[in-house]
Amino acid sequence: MRKVLFLFGQLNDDDVEWILAAGAKRFLPAGTTLIEQGVPVDAVFILLEGRLGVWLESRRGPEREIARLNAGEIVGEMSFVDARPPSATVRALEDATVFALSKSVLTAKLAGDQGFAARFYRAMAIYLSTTVRERHRALGYGAARAEDEGEEEGADELDTNVLDGVYLAGERFDRMLKRVMMV
Repeated sequence: MRKVLFLFGQLNDDDVEWILAAGAKRFLPAGTTLIEQGVPVDAVFILLEGRLGVWLESRRGPEREIARLNAGEIVGEMSFVDARPPSATVRALEDATVFALSKSVLTAKLAGDQGFAARFYRAMAIYLSTTVRERHRALGYGAARAEDEGEEEGADELDTNVLDGVYLAGERFDRMLKRVMMV
């Protein structure tokens, strides 16, 4: 599931309006590096259109691509949450447009608006929890237990509160795309 759906599903309309007012659209020509592994990043980004590749450097060999991201993905959020340098490099695989939300502006909003902060961090926690569960499943952990309990392997484990917000999140993201891409 696209990360923006987790975020926009937990935020309210006023929060999304604040994000739209506080951030800015950035165009990335194909091949442009958006985030460099180990180098601090100044923003959190939402991919609006195009595709990004995620690359990981290794001590044992050359850099390798580990993921491809499509519209609706958020990048830079891990470094925002834990304040460590990025763990991977992110480059535009084709011309792409991102929406950038400055870390300093976002930090100030989180410090000054407890409701926004609670919703934002809940969204991040739900997303990260879901990601860990998916990785465990991909590695084969937990599959035997799910089968023993009669569940389908890979069954959707999102709670109903998250699922209820997906429709609204999709509408909010579509509204964001229309407003930002027209500018």
